[in-house]
Parts: sequence; structure tokens; C-alpha cells
Amino acid sequence: MFEKILIANRGEIACRVIRTARRLGIRTVAVHSDADANAMHVQMADEACRIGEAEVTKSYLLADRILEAAKRTGARAIHPGYGFLSENAAFAEAIEKAGLTFIGPSADSIRRMGLKDAAKAIMEKAGVPVVPGYHGEDQDLSVLAAEAGRIGFPVLIKAVAGGGGKGMRRVDGEKDFQKALEGAQREAKNAFGDERVLIEKFLVKPRHIEVQVFGDSHGNAVHLFERDCSIQRRHQKVIEEAPAPDMPEAMRKAMGEAAVAAAKAIDYRGAGTIEFIADVSEGLRPDRFFFMEMNTRLQVEHPVTELISGQDLVEWQIRVAAGEKLPLAQADLAIDGHAIEARLYAENPSKMFLPATGRLDMLRFPPEGEGVRIDTGVREGDSVTPFYDPMIAKVIAHGRDRGEAIRKLSGVLDSTRVVGLTTNVFFLKRVIDHAAFEAADLDTGFIERFQQDLVPAKPEPGPRTLALAALAVLAEREAARRPAHDSDPFSPWNDAHGWRLNDDGHEELRFRVGGDEHPVIVRYLRGGGFRLEAGGETRTASHALNRPGDLVATLDGDRMHAAYHLERGRISVIHDGALLAFEIVDPLDADLTDEAAAGAIAAPLPGKIIKVMAEAGRKVKKGEALMILEAMKMEHTIAAPAAGTVQEINFGEGDQVDEGAVLIALETG
Repeated sequence: MFEKILIANRGEIACRVIRTARRLGIRTVAVHSDADANAMHVQMADEACRIGEAEVTKSYLLADRILEAAKRTGARAIHPGYGFLSENAAFAEAIEKAGLTFIGPSADSIRRMGLKDAAKAIMEKAGVPVVPGYHGEDQDLSVLAAEAGRIGFPVLIKAVAGGGGKGMRRVDGEKDFQKALEGAQREAKNAFGDERVLIEKFLVKPRHIEVQVFGDSHGNAVHLFERDCSIQRRHQKVIEEAPAPDMPEAMRKAMGEAAVAAAKAIDYRGAGTIEFIADVSEGLRPDRFFFMEMNTRLQVEHPVTELISGQDLVEWQIRVAAGEKLPLAQADLAIDGHAIEARLYAENPSKMFLPATGRLDMLRFPPEGEGVRIDTGVREGDSVTPFYDPMIAKVIAHGRDRGEAIRKLSGVLDSTRVVGLTTNVFFLKRVIDHAAFEAADLDTGFIERFQQDLVPAKPEPGPRTLALAALAVLAEREAARRPAHDSDPFSPWNDAHGWRLNDDGHEELRFRVGGDEHPVIVRYLRGGGFRLEAGGETRTASHALNRPGDLVATLDGDRMHAAYHLERGRISVIHDGALLAFEIVDPLDADLTDEAAAGAIAAPLPGKIIKVMAEAGRKVKKGEALMILEAMKMEHTIAAPAAGTVQEINFGEGDQVDEGAVLIALETG
């Protein structure tokens, strides 16, 4: 067994590997960029080494610096996590040449599965069913367009290299093909350095079902059952579960055997995932699943497999890399219950899941245990930056059956508190609670199919939410005042009941959201408590604080809990499945708003300009693409909000821009 390993990654997966290594008595070395100098994984590891600047191309993708760190610290093996260099054959090869151990498959296995077209050819030879499509070398537009027509629309354009939904486009008709192809190629080149694509038949009602496989260097291979990853947005997984709902035993056996055959076809060692697409237009059938690709690494969603199998897959990886045989044979593995994972992201579901950045002013989860698991790499007070994936945590629940797992996960999401930036936590809860999800009516178009249910209109502040905001402000005032005057309970400075001559004690609090102001009249009651007038309703109220940010409110005799965060003249209130952020209006400030310049098109988030289509002086139509911004590994098209004339372009290709930076001046009309 290794005495010390280096983790060539960051965030929650680095923390995850450190926890298992610590349990096994293995010392760990973290690597970090400048942006991650104080990150959670750096604090958890026994040692840490700086490897470069914030951008991944200047840090986490620099294999030579990672190898240098391993040699300097005496680490004998390197765990790649997932993403970054985890499926880079040259990196695995360099580690072995340096006399170290790569905790993953051989460089040859990575190469053979790294290109989707070559992988499909290997699978066909091994007797694994593959999706009809074009996997040829000729990348000429006319050839690709002709092949798409031969396959029959809709088709899916996919990058030959990489994964994670990047370099992927659905095309429904011939007229859209060229634009989609150019976008997929550009994104693939930026993400993987390889613009080649393949084309596959797009199944109208598919389920994404994958099988966890493991192999060792002694010729053994097993599968640890399947996961259903059909709930996706932008071809990226959001919710995963194991086992797949309603999976017939005959199909489970067929998929498992196909997955093991795929692993054995390339002498696979370590953890891997065989991804299948299943046509469920007539339900799950053993003859309707097809190989898509193999991920030659640990998957983000591995916790659900761990929970139903009772195994630690990171421990398996380390033991196999150290030359040991697989801990268990296929006959020793069994499914125990059901597990579901939800990926908590900093993103805005109401704006096409646009990633968000900012400080985690509040980050609180319910306690782990009793079938609840939280995998995260950030803490309250940390920031989500534009340099890396915006995932905050993986929230996982395990139950005796699917219904219990759903109920547990729903409760965990309901108790999760994130304030400071926009997240998808309430979106996730709506998915979990949706009747179609509970009925296992799943396919990869689930989110689009139920868009109206899952991403409702922005919530307006109701009377109860306004009352809670007012109570939170009052509770904070009381908590701030108490330490200074507790020594004299009879001090007039301790009287917070708004006494007035010839009038009842009252004051007005004003909250602004979306440009609208909402007043709350607070009337102080002689016996304690308040009468609140908000949104046309009047109710008696009282409050207490369990701890800062955790409000216990009583409204007209009904007791309830709400979370809040108050800072810099803003208050965020989380209650009843929604978060609302208010600006507290200062009556002495004549104007708190900064009106954006008319016709100014601003960057929606920090990123890098990778293409400029606009030209100064040119007339444009509403919705016309003007720029492409790359941020958090994805492309975002900046479109004209209205018809007009481009007056000025403030940034060029390659420029880094901050959120809110004015990219283009547009004269509308």
C-alpha cells in the first residue's frame, strides 16, 4: 500500500479522496492554484503545493508541475480525480515513466476509449451494441451533412474527445446543421484541443443509463450495477440514481455483461463507467440499449453506487493501483436499497442555467448520517469563481426503496441553506417532488418537458415573506443591541418598543425587489411582540433566534422556521421552498439604484471573449448573436436584446471580462 499519494485535482473530489486516504492511513498531498490557496481541499491535506495561476491552463492542466510536486513531496502515486487530466493518456504515461503509480487505468486503455469513434469500433468488435451513426475520419462539412441526412434527423453532434456535454449539439433539421456543427467544433477545440466530431442518431425518448465497472491487473472485472442519469440540462447530469428505476432483471443482466465485456476488451484496470443510451419509447427492453462512450475514471455520481453496494470505490481504486486483486467477485456484490444524488450548482435555472459566481455568505446542510451524505469542497464564506466548475455540493440520500430515498432527499434539499449567489437548490427540490419523477417517467428530455413546473416565474414577495423579512431585521437589531446594555435591564436604551408621544409605537420598514418597493408597518405591542402590516394583511408576530441566520417566527399563532442573511443593506430570506433577496431601503438615501446606460450590453458573468461577430456601424436584428463568451467551461452567446445599430465594441477576442462589463454599445430603434 502507498504511504503518500498526491491528488491532482481540487474541490469536492479532492476532499473525497483525502477522506478515504486518511481512513487507510495514507498521507495526502494537495495541489492548488492561486485562486485555491485557502481552499477546503488544501486545508484537509497533510501537505499542499502551489502549481500556478487561477486559470486551469496555467495550473491544474500542467502535468509537469504536478509531477514535480509529487517528486518534491515524496508521493508515490497520483490520483487524478475526474476532469482536468484524469483521462489524459500522456499524463498517465508520464507518471509511470517517472516511476510513480497512476491511480487509474493504463495509458493504452485511456487512448483506446478516449476517442468516441475508435471506442465504438472496439465495442462493435466486442459485440456491444452501439448507436447508429457516423464515426469516420472525414470531417468535411459536406460529408458530415450528408451523413446526418443518411442517419435521419434529429441527430446529435458530439466531440470525438472529452465529455461533460461540451462539444455537443442536437440538430433537428438540415438548415440548422452547419451552425450547430461550427459551435460544437469550436467548443470541442477550446475544451479538448480536438475539434473532430461524430454524428449519432438522436433517440426521441432516451434514458441515460450507465454501468460502473472495475478491473484489476490480474484479469478480473466486475460491474457494480447501473445508475440512471437521465435528468440532464445542457447534456450535463443534474440528478442521478441507483439502481435504475423499473429496470427488468433481464436487462440489468444484459447491460452488466455488456459493460464487463467492454472493460475486458481493453484489459481495463481501475474504475470506469460504460455509458449506454436506452430507447424507452416502448419501455425498458434488453434489446433497446446502445453503447455511447466509456469514461476511464471515477464518475461524479459514484456516491450512489457506493451507497447501494456498501463499497468505497476510492479505496478500490487505490488497492487495485497498488497491485491488489479486486476486493469482491461478481457473485459477492448485491444491491441494497436505493440512492439518489442531486448536484447543487451555482447557476440560474430561470436564465437557461447560466452559471453564477460570488461569495457563499451562507452555506448550511442538515447533519449527515441516517442515509444522508453531503460531498462538498467549499465552506461558508468561500467563493465560487469563474475559473472552475460551479458545483457547490453533491447532496445524496439512501433509503430502503426509491420512495424513501426521494422523501429523504426532498427533506435534505428543503433544509439546505445557500445565500450569496443564485443556485439551483429549489429547482432540484421541484424535480424530486414532481409527480412524473416519483412515477419514474424519465428520459433525457425531462427538464424541457416539464419546464413550466420546474422553473416557475420569479416568486413575488407575499405578505408572509415580507413579515419574515421584517422580523429578521428586528431580531438582528435586538441581537446587536443586547451585548452593550444587558448589564442594565432598566436602561431606556434597552427599550425597543418604539415609544412615541401621542401615538402608538410604530415604524416603517421598506424592502425593494425588482425595482418595486414593499412597505411593512411594524407596530410594537405593550406586552411584547408586534403587529405587522404587509402586503395588505395584518397579523400579530413574535420572533426568536436559534442562532444568527436561523429565525423562529410566530405569525398569528403559527410557528415556523426561516433562514436569512443580512449584510450590506440586503436581506435574503429562505422559506417555503423559495429564496427572496431584498434591498433594505434607507429613507435618507435619495436614490440607491444605478441605472444601466441605455443600449449597453453587459457581460452576464465573468469570462473570456472567444468570438466577436458584431461590427461597429452594422445594423442588427433582435436576438442576433454578437459575441460568444466562454465561462465555467461553457459557451454563452451574447445576443442583441433589440434591433438597432452597433455603436461601439469594447472588447476583442481573447479578452477577459468581469461580470457587468459593458461589452457592446447598441443604439436601439
